[in-house]
Amino acid sequence: MQYVSTRGHSARKSFSVILTAALAQDGGLYMPDHIDSFTHEEITALKDASYAQLATRILSYFAGDSIACSDVEQAIEKGLKRFTSPQIAPLTKLGGNRWLLELYHGPTLAFKDYALQIVAELINDQLNRTDQRAMVLCATSGDTGAAAAAAFAGRNRVKVVVLHPEGRVSDVQRRQMTTLPNDNILNVAIRGDFDDCQALVKAMFQDSIADDLKLTAVNSINWARIVSQVVYYAWASLQLADKGNPHFVVPTGNFGNILAAQVARKLGFPIGQLTLSSNENDVLPRFFESGHMQRRETLPSLSPSMDIQVSSNFERALWWAMDCDSDALRASQQALAETGEYAVPEDIMTSLREHFNAVRCTKVDAVKEIQRVHKENNLAICPHTATASFASRSIDDSNNPVVVVATAHPAKFPVGVEQALGAVEPLPDDIERALSGEERFITLDADLDQLRQKLIDFS
Repeated sequence: MQYVSTRGHSARKSFSVILTAALAQDGGLYMPDHIDSFTHEEITALKDASYAQLATRILSYFAGDSIACSDVEQAIEKGLKRFTSPQIAPLTKLGGNRWLLELYHGPTLAFKDYALQIVAELINDQLNRTDQRAMVLCATSGDTGAAAAAAFAGRNRVKVVVLHPEGRVSDVQRRQMTTLPNDNILNVAIRGDFDDCQALVKAMFQDSIADDLKLTAVNSINWARIVSQVVYYAWASLQLADKGNPHFVVPTGNFGNILAAQVARKLGFPIGQLTLSSNENDVLPRFFESGHMQRRETLPSLSPSMDIQVSSNFERALWWAMDCDSDALRASQQALAETGEYAVPEDIMTSLREHFNAVRCTKVDAVKEIQRVHKENNLAICPHTATASFASRSIDDSNNPVVVVATAHPAKFPVGVEQALGAVEPLPDDIERALSGEERFITLDADLDQLRQKLIDFS
């Protein structure tokens, strides 16, 4: 299997190369040149596989012959050691045929751990094999930065630079990033919003000094991240296979998490409808209603990881819907960069709506949903998960399970939980201890020259 750019002007690469390459040279995102479905017999045989075995099968498929299956297996085994649930991604019944997929049993209590713990091992192995070093540069709306820092902390071949929007992540999210004592981590608060952070990262990857700095990315523009997230959708669909084809409802900001569900479906796993939930920053619900993508001001919310107006991974879904027409895709992304908007023809919208639909959830709705889930199930959920639980109630299908994707532990977002329940969900003891350390971060304007110099100084 080879990987091509969504924008069509970069050479084909192997999985082992794009593992550390991040953006393609033309500014596009890497995609596999084909995805073949597993056979019915292959999927049936995976029903009794462990999470690690399933992950090895899926990642080995996408790695092809560029990374030995035994190396993939070893990376997965190492990456899953820090998870606290023996099931890794347990399913909890919410009542009726509704389920909660708990993706907060990793070291930083968020779904990003499920990919980054594995991807960090793969990258570290690749750097050891090639005797190279790298600088991980990532933008975060909260969870990716903490997960990336935790995954790479103390590794001698990797330095990590995390950009977060100043004042726009929860205190727990920020402290998870900034209290790590390791010298290979640099945290940067950017005066702006997440989209400013993301734009700086993309600009740095196209900067002339990117190769000298050995920049790589581990947020969801990295295809290995997406592939690692495919696993829990495949896993959940197999656990619920005797109950029907599960619908998944996914809190969505940068579109990577729900895209992973679509990849799992392309592989042939029994997955039904995919619904994305959004907060007040409803760029995607507006798009699915109108066919018009339009960036607006990013509004602060109770669910800061979704405070995004430019969903980078949507480029991948749009490329598929356009039948891999890179010229058309490139034109839409250029229009978005230059004017903040673009329109999509109705036939493309029809294709997109066959795979996804979108629901907005206001702050008031989210608070009420946290209260309702707690009353009905004696269970606290985070504000992001609340948007998905709210959206799940709009799905009318008694023949198939509906899975609410719980993207973070409620203790990471005490403000929203306290507003709803009047009490803050306690942090696990090991996280509480970690957060008591001294914070270390610098603050910069959303200025490429300032960032470039800091990266040079840190390299």
